[in-house]
Amino acid sequence: MSEATLHASTERAAGTRNSRRLRLAGSIPAVIYGADMAPLTVAVDAKDFRGAVSGERGLNTVIELDAAGATYTVMAREIQRHPVRGTVAHIDFQIVDPNEPVEVEVPLHVIGDAVEVRHADWELDQQLFSLQIRTRPDQIPTHVDVDISTLRPGGAIRVGDVVLPAGVEAAVDRALSVVTTRAGRTAKAGGAGPTV
Repeated sequence: MSEATLHASTERAAGTRNSRRLRLAGSIPAVIYGADMAPLTVAVDAKDFRGAVSGERGLNTVIELDAAGATYTVMAREIQRHPVRGTVAHIDFQIVDPNEPVEVEVPLHVIGDAVEVRHADWELDQQLFSLQIRTRPDQIPTHVDVDISTLRPGGAIRVGDVVLPAGVEAAVDRALSVVTTRAGRTAKAGGAGPTV
């Protein structure tokens, strides 16, 4: 089920000075937590980590993390970045159970052509660009499609209208707007109203 493997060193000492030294050496300070274990401080190679999360799933990649002879199935749940350089400064790895759902955020891709909206000189307004979902780690989609083909002027697509893959459910209010419509300049000037 895991999509990437990563080695972690458990020999890092705590403290800001030691963390800075690690980063200068090309490593990222991190912590492994979850599954009723005490948090374990580790360090991972920055280049290896970028490689592990560079696939289609990005930070939703399930990783087999080898640390001091033990292997943990984890996901990178919180990333702290340097405020200026934007480089990863710290990672929280959460242990996940392959059979238990997790909450993750996935991108929303608008597909199709809202012909009626376009012909009425109305405009689309995308309100949500990603969606918080709940599913098992092995069922996390790379993205979710939002089909706007049947959208009409004055209409909207809400979270509850979005077709989700099997085993995936929205972890936010189903009434939240994903895509709405509004009258464009021409429609306002010409008085074109929404079709019913």
